[in-house]
Amino acid sequence: MKQDSTRNTSYTVDCEDYVHVVKFNPFDSGDGCSLIAYGGNNYVVVGTCRFQEEDAEVEGMQYKTLRTFHHGIRVDAIAWSPETRLDAIPPQIRFCTAASDRKLRLFTSDLQDKNEFKTFDGHTNYINDLVFAPNEGQEVASVSDDHTCRVWDLEGNEKAHFVLRSPGMSVCWHPEEAFKLMVAEKNGTIRFYDLITQQAILSLECEQTPLMSADWCLKNTLKIGAVAGSDWLIWDITCSSYPQDKRPVHVDRARLFRWSRVNENLFATTGYPGKTTTQLLVHHLGHPQPILTGTAAVGSGLTWHRTLPLCAVGGDHKIFFWVTEM
Repeated sequence: MKQDSTRNTSYTVDCEDYVHVVKFNPFDSGDGCSLIAYGGNNYVVVGTCRFQEEDAEVEGMQYKTLRTFHHGIRVDAIAWSPETRLDAIPPQIRFCTAASDRKLRLFTSDLQDKNEFKTFDGHTNYINDLVFAPNEGQEVASVSDDHTCRVWDLEGNEKAHFVLRSPGMSVCWHPEEAFKLMVAEKNGTIRFYDLITQQAILSLECEQTPLMSADWCLKNTLKIGAVAGSDWLIWDITCSSYPQDKRPVHVDRARLFRWSRVNENLFATTGYPGKTTTQLLVHHLGHPQPILTGTAAVGSGLTWHRTLPLCAVGGDHKIFFWVTEM
């Protein structure tokens, strides 16, 4: 794993195929390494990463593939289950994918003989995002271009169904707010649903479209961020349903927004893949300009490390990693 200065990435990992989506495990898996999953045209690879920023004995970065899961179709989104444990005997890997055939697939493996997957059918259009219930991991929520948000049990039964007014782009489930679901729609509305009453309880407005991605800050449940048009937008939900802060960042259009998992003022955005490169920007709310600018050849996906100020983007036969300042 080399340090790559030409594209100002901190590290890169070579992959067999184009990487459509990449996701660090956001949960503690009981192991010193970080789990990462990435999806290509017909498979998902699960591996472990260790960085010199967290372990002085590592030079740069160590990456190891644990298992490649045959998927048979392009992978569009990946969600990790909190039930994934590397310190269990046997270990358990569990994640869910969304694919271009409008199905969810739940994979469970012990990294040896047991490799199972179940298919969840129901969405009638492209699935844009999915997430596991963050504490017990017994449910999965997904949003789609079919104007629905659906909540499933692990057998693939639909437990809840919310009708949206436009395509659902992002869905978030916060460990401190386990009975609420945040759903962001392309028309610029972000709604919170009470999962017990199955009613909408709060909504936020971008006042611009298209909203492409939104995220709920792990470190501060009152902070919501999104990208819409070419801007990033930040809400404090105690203040107003309109953004408290917004800034134009990507010339064409912004694509993804992700909060850092270690600092409530740190977040990253990506632009749309251009002819050659995708721009990654890391922002800090205390700074007027982005604190890091990176480019990746036709990049896709964006994910933050669980305990380091480090993010990753997928690309053409590579994963790119950037380390930033807190």
